[in-house]
Amino acid sequence: MIWLCLITDTTGLVWLRRLLTVCLALWVQLMVGAALAADSTSNNPAPVWPANSTAVPLSLPPRTNAPVTLTNLTSTAPEVPSDTNAVIPGFEPPTHDVEMRLSNARYLEKTGQLDEAEPILTALMTSDAPEAVKQSALFELGSVVRMKNDLPRAESIYAQFQDKWPNDPRIPEALLREGMIYREMGLNALALTKFYAVMTAALSLKSDRPDYYPGLVLQAQTEIAETHYLMGRYADAADFYSRLLKQSNTTLNRPQAQFRLVRSLALIGRNEEAASQARDFLYHYPDAAEEPEVRFHLAQTLKQMGQNNESLQQVLFLLREVRAKTRDHPELWAYWQQRAGNEVANQLYREGDYLRALDLYLNLSQLDPAPEWQLPVKYQIGLTYERLQQPEKAVENYQDILKLETELGTNATPSQKSVFDMARWRGGFLGWRQKAEATNLAVTDAAVAPNAGATNNLSKTP
Repeated sequence: MIWLCLITDTTGLVWLRRLLTVCLALWVQLMVGAALAADSTSNNPAPVWPANSTAVPLSLPPRTNAPVTLTNLTSTAPEVPSDTNAVIPGFEPPTHDVEMRLSNARYLEKTGQLDEAEPILTALMTSDAPEAVKQSALFELGSVVRMKNDLPRAESIYAQFQDKWPNDPRIPEALLREGMIYREMGLNALALTKFYAVMTAALSLKSDRPDYYPGLVLQAQTEIAETHYLMGRYADAADFYSRLLKQSNTTLNRPQAQFRLVRSLALIGRNEEAASQARDFLYHYPDAAEEPEVRFHLAQTLKQMGQNNESLQQVLFLLREVRAKTRDHPELWAYWQQRAGNEVANQLYREGDYLRALDLYLNLSQLDPAPEWQLPVKYQIGLTYERLQQPEKAVENYQDILKLETELGTNATPSQKSVFDMARWRGGFLGWRQKAEATNLAVTDAAVAPNAGATNNLSKTP
């Protein structure tokens, strides 16, 4: 009866509907939970959808309790586990990625960050990068290792590059670098072999850059001349430098090649050629850093050819060079000024040309006020004055030397003390000789004076 009343009553009908709704919701929730629990524990295969079904099943990933990491989110390689960065065989990374890494390694190499560049290049070599990228990586790795001064390993890398890719257009450059490494290691004979191989390889390979191989051949020829020079084969070096200067290639460092030629010719005694090349160098490159040494060789060769006046003029020009010109390389100029002046002056002194020697010694004394330079120069000036029969000026120079002895005191070196002792002895000897000569002269005058007024008794004439 109560049930009927609730049905017929409007208020009861409303409450019945609410009760049914709550029951329905509870039943749905229980059914869904049971289905999920059964799915997680069941080993049965997924249900097969009918072939004629138009519904598309959702492809949901399996549930996992693994935490979400940055590697999981950024991994795009197929079938790569989310917790590893291992390289899958057959999977080739994007070309732009490896090229970017190669460019980064080159930048690090150019900026001197060698320890950062090397592992990148090594990783590219062991990766699945394209063959062209591996070639460039190995070539650059040799340069990095060489810059780190690991010469044996760098040579091995370039040799491996040649064995693996013998037709690569960079083979001549690899041979050139290998030759320079051998020379740095002191293996000059092997270096020459590699430099000659550069020219042979350049003829057999082709390049789309017309200036690439000629530039390498020119550099190889320059390195051959330099290697002969370092080995002391100055005649061979002079021949190679002469050939280089006959070429019209604008990339040749002509001042340096001609400077080396002057040196080589002077060292083997080909004085006329050395003097000619030296004059030509001074005419074309008056502001070169090698000018003082070239003037030294010119003065030396002129002296050996017997042209003393011309040699003296070159040395005096070198000694009196304006300070504005020597400002950039003061130590270099001072060295060659002192060496040229001292050697030529000493040669003139030994040959008895005391006036020219004195002129050079006086100019040398103006170069450096330091006692270690002044002492030997002043001593030579004193000796030269003695040879010119000017003992007073010689004694004056010896006295100047002894004044420096007082200034230096106990700080004088053994060699300086020797100069002091010699100057003291020379000054004392000259003083004793002057007194002896004066005494002899006085005695002679006294002996002659009484006889000068004597009278001849026989003739009665004075």
